[in-house]
Amino acid sequence: MASGSKTVIYAALIGNGLIAITKFAAATITGSSAMLSEGIHSVVDTGNQVLLLWGLNRSKRPPDDDYPFGHGKELYFWSFIVAIMIFAVGAGVSIYEGIHQISEPGLIENPSVNYIVLGLAMVFEGAAWYYAFVAFNKVRGKWGFIEAVQRGKDPSMFVVLFEDSAAMLGLILAFLGVLLSQLTGIAIFDGIASVLIGLILAGTAIWLAYETKSLLIGERANKHVIAGIRQIVLRHEEIHHVNDLLTMHMGPDFILLNLSVKFNNDAASPDIERAVAEVDSEIKRAYPEVQRIFIEAERRRT
Repeated sequence: MASGSKTVIYAALIGNGLIAITKFAAATITGSSAMLSEGIHSVVDTGNQVLLLWGLNRSKRPPDDDYPFGHGKELYFWSFIVAIMIFAVGAGVSIYEGIHQISEPGLIENPSVNYIVLGLAMVFEGAAWYYAFVAFNKVRGKWGFIEAVQRGKDPSMFVVLFEDSAAMLGLILAFLGVLLSQLTGIAIFDGIASVLIGLILAGTAIWLAYETKSLLIGERANKHVIAGIRQIVLRHEEIHHVNDLLTMHMGPDFILLNLSVKFNNDAASPDIERAVAEVDSEIKRAYPEVQRIFIEAERRRT
């Protein structure tokens, strides 16, 4: 999972970096605000890939005295920062540039440069989007797209896909803005395109922030994992009832499990000890992501 995430991020990083350079060059030559917004968008995306890579590397650090459960949640933190960056920098600057172009419109010079750059950007961005989509498809399995994002515990996978999807929509809007400005001679179409690009980025950022917030706070394991763990626990005749089955994702591949169970009254200490050991090993064998298990014996709650 981690290596697949890194490959997708590296592909997006290289593509966005190269595209940003060409977009800024085109914006300088033509004076298009939509193209400038797209250049800023690509710079933000490039910076976001760096932040995601930083988060992935930091999250792999081993546990220590201060962080006994490891640093897995660092990935969630940096994914949340990425959402803020998209909203504050990408969306904010794009909307500002668009409003400025609408209030003080200026004709685009050499629009053919924009078309060439946008065409190349669509090819490169489309390739990056396809690569991210294939990787996301492998992870989501039989889930729907929205369900896969809601259930997914590795935000780096869907963050890149969201960014690339927003980038493709932005490129289409930039192309239409430049084209309409050229055909009609009305320069505000370029500014309108820039504002719409900013709104797309804002919407993307809000959705990303919402999806990563729950992971950052402490989201439970998926329902099918919880149901499977419950079945494993109740298969043991020494266990009469499960009071609590609490899970939390400490990282994409690290689930913390806390069990409160009622043992049978006639279960002897050696039987209880054996049952606890078996439950621990069976759960970890069935769900390797469950790395830490705490089992507590309590009276059945009514």
